[in-house]
Amino acid sequence: MTISTFKIANKLITGTGALEALPNEIQRLEVKNPLIVTDEILQTAGVVDQVTPFLKGLTCGIFTGVKPEPDFSVVHDCTNMFQEGAHDGLIAIGGGSAIDIAKSVSAFAGFEGKLTDLVGTDLVPKKGVPIIALPTTAGTGSEVTNISILSDKEAQLKKGIVSDYLLPDVAIVAPEMTLTMPPSVTAASGVDALVHAIEAYISVHASPITDALAIYAIKMIAENLPKAYANPSHLEARENMATASLMAGMAFGNAGVGAVHALAYPLGGRYHIPHGVSNALLLPYVMEWNKISCMERFRDIGSALGEKVSHLSDADAADQTVHAMKQLCRLVNIPSGLRAFSIPESDIPEMAEDASKIERLLNNNPRKLTQKEIEQIYQAAY
Repeated sequence: MTISTFKIANKLITGTGALEALPNEIQRLEVKNPLIVTDEILQTAGVVDQVTPFLKGLTCGIFTGVKPEPDFSVVHDCTNMFQEGAHDGLIAIGGGSAIDIAKSVSAFAGFEGKLTDLVGTDLVPKKGVPIIALPTTAGTGSEVTNISILSDKEAQLKKGIVSDYLLPDVAIVAPEMTLTMPPSVTAASGVDALVHAIEAYISVHASPITDALAIYAIKMIAENLPKAYANPSHLEARENMATASLMAGMAFGNAGVGAVHALAYPLGGRYHIPHGVSNALLLPYVMEWNKISCMERFRDIGSALGEKVSHLSDADAADQTVHAMKQLCRLVNIPSGLRAFSIPESDIPEMAEDASKIERLLNNNPRKLTQKEIEQIYQAAY
């Protein structure tokens, strides 16, 4: 049996009302002066106000400069505020962008070198200040993973800081925090979570533990994403989506993600397409390419999506699974092609070249891809 490891946030607290645990966790971590890391939209929408009643008696700062697909400059700005305020902990309120910035600041605030020196795997020298993650979207799974994704504007690429020191100390997943998500964000983040689960399930580094988390996450997302999309105030669907996203995060945080993410990185880096949208857009086309390499796993995915595939051949079951995935994406109005974002078709070869260099992710994929084959997938998705 292959040896595998499993790592997540130090402590998970989930369910409606989970925010009530925040004061005890702050006290347990001996944080006296936390910096809240969030964005202006969540502050204006009153989402941050849901948290502040649990911070009474503390000296708090608030950084609202998080942007979608944040770049290195956001980490520098947040770190400056963190250091100037002599803060001793970070509370991330938001989606993957806010949580990733908090992770990066925790790693960088006590580091003597440049931020770019931390880009890569296991280059963070020590554990930073405590991180408490309060996700407001059901999609990224960042609250339980050891990676922070940042945009490199100069290289027009997404880059990752990967270290177990980035794992949050506490993840509080309270579905009421997701109720303000508009349908478009619900759709993109929900399919992003589905990408995480599917890629973890077919990863060459999958294990029985990640399999169990991934396949059940797929089932929960298939059942609840349409409900949460159609009725944003459906608290049960929101709770199920938050749980599914968490499970998918635990799965891919250990099994890894593959070609969907690798091909999505240039879309975010070059054209600033939101990560969840680019993943969701590319998923059916990469699945079409991958299906030949693990048809029995595609049968399992199809079954979790609610398809009746037990009587079909492996090839037909895989085809039915890809078809079901395309239907789900259409149901929640995921854009069906790259041309919807006015991406020049002539850019595809350069995009393929960029994606082919993301070996950290492509090495997890069940089917090996050449640069020419990546170009063909982009062409199919155009």
